[in-house]
Formats: sequence, C-alpha cells, structure tokens
Amino acid sequence: MAPLVAHLDAAHNLARWLMRNETDAEDVVQESYLRAIRSFAGFRGGDGRAWLLTIVRNGCYDRLRQKGTSAQTTDFDEALHSGVRQMNPETALLLAERRELVSNSLAELPAEYREVLVMREMEELSYREIADIVEIPMGTVMSRLSRARQRLEQILLGHQERSALALATGTSVVS
Repeated sequence: MAPLVAHLDAAHNLARWLMRNETDAEDVVQESYLRAIRSFAGFRGGDGRAWLLTIVRNGCYDRLRQKGTSAQTTDFDEALHSGVRQMNPETALLLAERRELVSNSLAELPAEYREVLVMREMEELSYREIADIVEIPMGTVMSRLSRARQRLEQILLGHQERSALALATGTSVVS
C-alpha cells in the first residue's frame, strides 16, 4: 500500500492535465486511490505507478464523459502549483510567460495527444508503460507522441506569430 503514496504527484499531475480543473483532478485522484486500495489484493506485481496511472486515467475519462467536456470552467494554473525558487523579477516574469504559453498550448491539444505528452515528458514514463496505461500498441504511442509534438509546435508557433503581429501593429493579442 505504501508504494501507492509514492506516486501521488504523478497521479495528480496526470489528472490535472486531463481534467483541466484542479478540483475535479483532486476528486478523481481521491476516487482513484480508493479504487486502487479496494483492488490492491488483485494487483499482481509489476509497475505500481503504471497500474495507478491507468486507474487515474480511466477515472478522468469516466468523469469527463459524465460531465461532458464542455463543462470545464476552471483552468489549471501551472504557475500557482509549481515550486519556483526565488529569482529576479524579470526572469520570473519571462519564465511565467513561457510556462503559461506552454500550458495554454498543451491545453489546446486533443486529450489523446495531451495524455501521452504528459505521461512521457512530465512523468517520464516509457513507451511500454504508456502503451499499457492507455491500452494501445507501442507503435501507436510513438505516432501519437510524434503528432502531439508536431501539433504543439504548430500551436506554439501560431501564438508566437500572433504576438509578433500584435507587437508590430500595436494591437492586443487575443488567444
């Protein structure tokens, strides 16, 4: 049971990105841990983190289906929940802007791309672990990651171009 607690941050991180709502993410993680505890007797060993993240992922999609994806009203604020150490104000502002840009761009991705990117880049799961969690072939994981990275790059470039245009014309940027 103790190994499950070690994966709380990973579970919460995945839920935040899939739910895009802090309160819903916390609820899903809590429900997922209850499910995991009830099902722990059936756990046959292996990677406990992948097993738990599978439960969290399924809980997120169950909740999203119940609510309908348009019911999400509160965005997750990455800057609020990250442990940024003290730095000069200019550097802190630039990092906050970049973090917000990446966060907003990641949120624009379809859930199937967002989940594999979060699992691979933020949680550092292997392709095999992601394939097991999402229940898709490993080749599909690789192609989704490739497409997700390409789409994220396009979104980021689009934001950058709009910002440059706004700067050149003296207008405000509307994302």
